Amino acid sequence: MPLLELCGFTSTHDPVIVKENGLYYRFQTGPGIPVAVSDNLCSWKYCRKVFDENPRWTSEKIPGSTHFWAPEVVFRDGWWRIYYSVSTFGSNRSAIGLARSRTLDVNSAEYGWEDLGAIIESVPENNYNCIDPALIRDENGTDVLLFGSFWGGLQEIALGADGFVKKGEKPVTVASRGTNPNPIEGGYLFKHGKYYYLFASHDFCCRGTASSYHIVVGRSESVCGPFYDDIGVSMSDGGGTTLRNGLSYSRWAGPGHNTVFADTDNKIYLVYHAYDRLNNGEPELQIEELKWNEYGWPEF
Repeated sequence: MPLLELCGFTSTHDPVIVKENGLYYRFQTGPGIPVAVSDNLCSWKYCRKVFDENPRWTSEKIPGSTHFWAPEVVFRDGWWRIYYSVSTFGSNRSAIGLARSRTLDVNSAEYGWEDLGAIIESVPENNYNCIDPALIRDENGTDVLLFGSFWGGLQEIALGADGFVKKGEKPVTVASRGTNPNPIEGGYLFKHGKYYYLFASHDFCCRGTASSYHIVVGRSESVCGPFYDDIGVSMSDGGGTTLRNGLSYSRWAGPGHNTVFADTDNKIYLVYHAYDRLNNGEPELQIEELKWNEYGWPEF
């Protein structure tokens, strides 16, 4: 399927889209976590930020942190929850924060984000990096947090009903390139049929049209993996079937950091950013309908 034709406020990094009462809301990396809104998934306008001021704990725990990265948004038990990354570039002194609001409608009396603090942290002694959160609920009703960037690769850890890491839980590696540096990040889990699909971004972002980011995928019948690509290579050993790369479209370089959005009409979309070769490498929103082939692999 071709890319959707988008207009309006489409400048973005690390987008995630959810839907409430017929409106689409897009959250992304940026100061205070910018939010955009659309009534048709194509025409976007800026709405507001999640935070007018950064929660105090973020600068206390992570000195030098400013804007927040790669949010994840889910609806749980009557609340919208947003998980967000607090870090500085090139460091694994990082944390994932959690905030909640009853609604996404800024005109509602119930709107307002209550910050709940950090759910997990990493320090230089850890071989993982607590950024790029993504959530999935497993067959037992437990939320599993996927996170990680470079260092030891992508990690999974179980969450409690309150959205925090369960006491005593330790992260487990589910995907790695096995190199130094270890350029894998932006993981996302999506269940389709009997498989859990693990999407990830390989190589390097944030370099405009020189970005080598590309989106890969593997799958497993278990949320814990192991995840294999379409030729049987484990994602723990650098595997991953390429879905989108800088050759996919002549205009767009470095496609990456995707999420997957299942709309209420049963259409499923890959949501990601890419760098515009026709506009000085500016990062732009991309939305593309996903299909599954006869072998159960996502394709366009």
